[in-house]
Parts: sequence; C-alpha cells; structure tokens
Amino acid sequence: MEKTGKQYTADKNRHAHRRDWYQLDLSAIVYPTLQRRDFSSVYRLSVVLKEEIQQDLLQQALDMTLPRFPTYKAAIRKGLFWRYLEPNDRPGPFVQKDVRNPCQPMYFKANNRYLVRVYYFRNRIALEAHHSLGDGTGGMCVLMTLTATYLRLLGAEGIDNGGFVLDIHGTPEEGELEDAYMRYANAKVRPPRVEEKSYRVRGTAEPFYTLNIIDGIMSVSEVMAAAKRYGATITEYLNAVLLQALLLKQEEDHASRLRPVKIAMPVNLRRFFPSITLRNFITMIYPGVDPRLGEYTFEEIVVQVRNYMRYYLNEKLLRGDITTNAATQRNPFIRVVPLFIKDFVVRMFYTKVQDRNSSAGLTNMGVMKVPEGMKPYIERFDIYMGQPFSRRTNCAIISFGDILTVNFASSIVETDVERHFFRRLVKDGIHVKIESNREMDREDGA
Repeated sequence: MEKTGKQYTADKNRHAHRRDWYQLDLSAIVYPTLQRRDFSSVYRLSVVLKEEIQQDLLQQALDMTLPRFPTYKAAIRKGLFWRYLEPNDRPGPFVQKDVRNPCQPMYFKANNRYLVRVYYFRNRIALEAHHSLGDGTGGMCVLMTLTATYLRLLGAEGIDNGGFVLDIHGTPEEGELEDAYMRYANAKVRPPRVEEKSYRVRGTAEPFYTLNIIDGIMSVSEVMAAAKRYGATITEYLNAVLLQALLLKQEEDHASRLRPVKIAMPVNLRRFFPSITLRNFITMIYPGVDPRLGEYTFEEIVVQVRNYMRYYLNEKLLRGDITTNAATQRNPFIRVVPLFIKDFVVRMFYTKVQDRNSSAGLTNMGVMKVPEGMKPYIERFDIYMGQPFSRRTNCAIISFGDILTVNFASSIVETDVERHFFRRLVKDGIHVKIESNREMDREDGA
C-alpha cells in the first residue's frame, strides 16, 4: 500500500526522534550500583481483569506497545564514566506464565538485555521493570497502554487514550524522555541531610529467590472513614498504622537500645512540578517517631505523621531536596571519576547510611484512573516495591473504585509487622481479605 504524505511525515519524525542512547536519570544512576547476584531494584505492577488472559493476544499487544516507550525498549550499557540506555531491537521480551516468587533479580545481559518482564496468570497481567528505566508512574503507563491494546485486540470498543493510556501510534514527546530532576534542581541552597540510624527489623532470611507476598484487600470507603476519624488522609493513616506495627515489633525484640522508627516513603514529584516524564521523578521522605521520647498512642502517631508530611510536602522543600541530590552529578570533578570508583562510593554510602535511614518502605500509588471504556473489564490493581535491599518488609498501596489493596513484600520468614498492621485495621472497623503466595502450590503460579 502506498503511504500518504502524512504517514511519511510521521515515520520521518519517529525516526528522527530516535536517539542512539539515553543518559540515566538522577535516581537511575544509583540502582545499577546496588545490583547483586541476589538483588536487583525491580518493582512490579499488575492489573486483575474479569476474564482469563489469552497469551497469544497478550504477546501481540506487547509487541505493538513497547516500541512506544523507547526508554523501556532499551538495554543498559556501561561506559567509562557513566551507564546509559541504548535502543534494544533484539527479539522480546516474551510473555511468560507467572511465577510464585516475583521480582527476581534482573541481570543486565540476560533476557536479550531487556529490563522488563510481562507475566500472566488466569486473569492477571503483571509488569516487572528495573528501576533504572523509570518509576511506578512510568511503569503504570506501560502496563495500562499494554492492557488497553490487549483489550482492543479482544474486540473491546470505546477504549480511548488518556491518562496512563498512551497512543501506541504516536511519537513520544521530549518531556516523556527527560531527566526532570535536572530541570528543577535550581534552589539557591542545598539543605544538608543529617539522619540517625533507625530501628531495623530482625528476622530469618528466606532462601535466595524467595519473596513473601501478603496482600490485604479492603474497602476504600472503610479505610477513608477510619482515617477521617483521626483527622488524617488515607496515606497519613496507613503510615501511622505501619509505624505502630514497627514500634510493637521493636518492643517484642526486647532490644537493649531503642532506636527511632522511620518509613522510607517515595514522593511522586509530578504532583509538585509540571512534568510528563516516564522516567524516575521521585524523592524520599521519612515520617517517623522516636520511642526514646516516651510511649506513643496511636492518635499521637497519626498527629506526628500528619504534621511531618504537611510540613515537608511542598514545592519549596522538595526543590531543595532535588538540588541537594543533583549537586554531585553536576560536580565537574565527580563527572570524570571512573565508573568503578563511583560505584564503590555510592554502594558504600547506600549500605552504611541511606539504607539505615528507615525501618520499612511504604509507597502509595493513589487512586487509579482509567478511561471509561476500560472500567468494565478491570477488577483491581496490585503494586509491589520488590525485593528489599536488606532484611525488612516493603509496603505498597493502590486503589481502584472501592477496592484498596495493601501489598507487602518481604524477604524474611517472620510476619510480625504485617500481623500488627492488619490487626490495627481490623480494630478500626476495616474488613480485610488476606491473600498470600506462602501456601500456594508452585505449579499454580503466583
């Protein structure tokens, strides 16, 4: 078929837009340095549909969708001074039946160098991505665009583009591919970071490749009502619930020395700075309490979290945080330091300082909004922060309609923190349905 003038122009623009490489963004620089045989910075997003998945159509949808996301259809390469992403035209990635233990390490030279995986199991589609490619917002755009394409191939009508669903025939905008940190790292002061070592959960390490999943499924309206009784938002309330669970765990440990209990919470900077980037654009805050100051009631924990978050979550302080983070990358001396030295320093800093700043991780993806035409096909969403770098549990929250899911991922045997967490919710009148991968037959999938 002969192409029209408009088609020629679109093809030309798409070809012109393609780059030979993409420098890793400010956050992505860290994740490869933490890579170990038994650890990769991998997160997982999944959507549960109302009908079983057809593998061949899902593969077809993936082949159609991924080229729309050049920083996900990419391989990571190592240079003398920095790592970077380059376009990946190798076959794949290939849709696989789901596994019992998700978020397994991604090795840079395996899987035809792709740093994304797509799984299916019954009526669930799951996307796993290495954090070097982007954060949960970028990953959700890939998953939802893939899901929309799959549903259209099934014959679904009326599914429009918008929000997390992008046009697979469109050309990526420059803003989608930018390192947004560097655009907004322009505060006139760089706030110092002085953090004290926090309480660390002690537990029995699971064998390699084992990730324990515990999902709590509940009603958004019930959680909202409970949070409202304490004068808090859902995020503030659930942070307080997790902090109390960690305090109770520290008491049970009978530690000779109490330490502050803090949560590492990613903040989506797109809420505060105009950006459509599909790459990483998050920073961390650390709400917490210090039991050395005395015993905290749950109400006092809620107040502490609420005051902390409402103080720190503003454009001014977040801009200062971004500027502090960007200072090292902009330093002309550091830029010419060989990569292996950078890796050693970053790894030591993360292991000795950064990772010890928090007792657990918690992220809230918020309310999932999808095109009206997709709503009848979707039951719920799940999100997992992935394998913790050290022995602890990570918690992720996402909601759709009146279903809110709290997804715990842990690399230790003990479930004390999760048990205290869900007991608090039940005490506050919230009905919780628990699902887990612990007791399931390995042949049944995840």
